[in-house]
Amino acid sequence: MTSHRRPKQPSRARVTVLTTAAAAAVVLSANAANAAPSEKPNKDEVKTKVDKLYEEAEQATEKLDGAKEKQQKLQKQISALQDNVARGQEELNELRDGLGSMASAQYRTGGIDPSVALFLSSDPDDFLDKASAMDQLSAQQIESLKKVQEKQRSLAQQRAEASVKLKGLADTRAELASKKKEVQSKLGAAQKLLNTLTAQEKAALATQDQERATRAGGRVDLGTTKAASGRAAAAFAAAQSVIGSPYAYAHSGPSSFDCSGLTSWAYAQADVTIPRTSQAQANAGTRIYSQSDLQVGDLVIFYGDQHHVGLYAGNGQVLHAPHTGAVVRYESIGNMPFQFGVRI
Repeated sequence: MTSHRRPKQPSRARVTVLTTAAAAAVVLSANAANAAPSEKPNKDEVKTKVDKLYEEAEQATEKLDGAKEKQQKLQKQISALQDNVARGQEELNELRDGLGSMASAQYRTGGIDPSVALFLSSDPDDFLDKASAMDQLSAQQIESLKKVQEKQRSLAQQRAEASVKLKGLADTRAELASKKKEVQSKLGAAQKLLNTLTAQEKAALATQDQERATRAGGRVDLGTTKAASGRAAAAFAAAQSVIGSPYAYAHSGPSSFDCSGLTSWAYAQADVTIPRTSQAQANAGTRIYSQSDLQVGDLVIFYGDQHHVGLYAGNGQVLHAPHTGAVVRYESIGNMPFQFGVRI
């Protein structure tokens, strides 16, 4: 016989779940459809985000430059300490050889116990105590033993200092790697944003950046402001000679620069050594707080954390290495938050 049982109806709970799921799917689809057009930021949004990333990359770059400078100083200090330890060890060996010769001579004349040689080579402090008690040392031997003791203490101190600096060097290298990774991450994120733009939009941004800098092919009205000094004039002339060179993080010339790399390189051409980072350069001379008092060649410090620096060019212009993707150029001092100038 044919069964006439009615099909089993879904439970009310199951219907509710299915209905809710379907409704959620519709809502998600609608949201996705509505969100799709806004996933790609427009040109102005990209510019704002890229400018922020470039600023953060420059902040990290200055820290990277500081770590590199610290690494170089530590390496020089360690090398000097190691050289001193090597020379000191040679001097100590000569002192011990001299004491050994004196002990041998005394032994041959029947003056001192042969075990003295063993004392001299192993523990001068202990030997000095024992020999003094036995009144068996001459004034010359006592003086020689004191020199050995002093040399041993000096060598131990220098070795300990070298060990501390070696640990500091390892920490600095780790900091270098971290800061380099941070810079690369910021620059990678900026490039990813730029890649969302069309060629036409990229060209428009480049034009906008150039107009903002009022660069005019490297020719601007610098007015008649004089240089602060002969060395400032020489540094500024050196910086002018590399106008158009590309910005590159952690570079200090001669063909590419970051901001403090340009200023430190420029002053080096004038035979003046200034620190490598913008924060350190901020404390390298006399501060000038009024823009009207700035003179050509003065350092100009920007941003509250002092992470950007340029050279005053006159007539409200600075000569600087701005950011990745840009070149050494003139720019209005008002385009960035001015903090103060520094006269070297």
